[in-house]
Amino acid sequence: MCVTADSCASTPEPARKLLTAPPSLMEERGDKESVIMGDEQVDEGKNHERQNIQTSRSEKGQHEEEHAEPEEIGKEKGMGIEETKKESELEAEVRLELRQSASGFQTGFIRGTDLFGYVGIEAVLDQMRRKTMKTGFEFNIMVVGQSGLGKSTLVNTLFKSKVSRKSCTPDYEEQISKTVKLHAVSHVIEEKGVKMKLTVIDTPGFGDQINNENCWEPIVNYVNEQYEKYLREELNINRKRRIPDSRVHCCIYFLPATGHRLRPIDLEFMKRLGKIVSIVPVIAKADTLTVEERQEFKERIRKDLTSNEIRVYPQREHDEDPEERLLNDRIRESIPFAVVGTDKEHQVNGNKVLGRKTKWGIIEVENVAHCEFANLRDLLIRSHLQDLKDVTHNIHYETYRVRRLNESNMNFSELVLTSWPLKNGTDTCETESQL
Repeated sequence: MCVTADSCASTPEPARKLLTAPPSLMEERGDKESVIMGDEQVDEGKNHERQNIQTSRSEKGQHEEEHAEPEEIGKEKGMGIEETKKESELEAEVRLELRQSASGFQTGFIRGTDLFGYVGIEAVLDQMRRKTMKTGFEFNIMVVGQSGLGKSTLVNTLFKSKVSRKSCTPDYEEQISKTVKLHAVSHVIEEKGVKMKLTVIDTPGFGDQINNENCWEPIVNYVNEQYEKYLREELNINRKRRIPDSRVHCCIYFLPATGHRLRPIDLEFMKRLGKIVSIVPVIAKADTLTVEERQEFKERIRKDLTSNEIRVYPQREHDEDPEERLLNDRIRESIPFAVVGTDKEHQVNGNKVLGRKTKWGIIEVENVAHCEFANLRDLLIRSHLQDLKDVTHNIHYETYRVRRLNESNMNFSELVLTSWPLKNGTDTCETESQL
């Protein structure tokens, strides 16, 4: 393991190994730029061979002419040549990041093979897991679409429990609302010791009127209200140790399986909401379309999204590395997901499966050959749940926070003490379920 000054970093490794000249006058005077390589516990002979003598560029040139032929330098580069190209590029990237993030500070990159022994850094993952299992986490999902598209059924299918507003409301009667009124229903779901507080926000009345002008405004206001709540909690002098998170992490937008193109209301809604929340469009009740019709419909939707510059999740500009970009590209090719939802089980070849029974057979919800529900579930829960929360906090909420503080220009006490009533009269229902 080597820790050197910035000037030492410029000296080639072979040159440092071959330099065996006696100490210079600068070293005898204890100059700060001198660096000694090696372990103090080895014998003096080995320690003398591993000494790194900081010399001027002219001195380095003389020693390289006398002792370092090109072939000998290539042979004695050691680990630099033995390491793969990928590891070398990674080290260069990390060093560049360290220099940029901590300019003026001495930094270095240490591989696991350079450590004297086991440190235990990886144990932090177990610590994070134990803490998450103990405290749990929050996930808030919004479903938007006109009545009759199976929003409640799909949410129940996603989490394999009765989590929708319709399911948890006794004596529920389906009524078409004259205005868009949001309803939030919360559950605590536990699976294998991990607790998740799930909040499902329903939007009855959206798109059900003859005149749907500005029907998206209550939804936009609700999303911004949750950002405002979080912002006020952050700016409190005596703020809570853990701020309750009611921000919308994902919005599933249900498209009717018309087989044509996106409607004006679809374009306008996703254009406005895509700037403040992560939108995942789905084709509801996709079993009403043939395979060819479904594929043509998806292609038309993707063209409409691109031509209207509508941003849906996952967004290409938020990809952090090539591996993530490759995964997200496959997801983007499948958007919108053609889904079928049901909470009923049927026997297929001796196994119980979730499916819709018809005269010509059973449509298996979790069979990718029948629909793309499994792809949607993997995106929302199994692979991108944490990323949805990160994008909400680091992108959407941060954009709102900066804009809010810049435009309001108010002092902190006014911002914190002012109450923020819910304009939408959001209803809440707290229940618990165990999986």
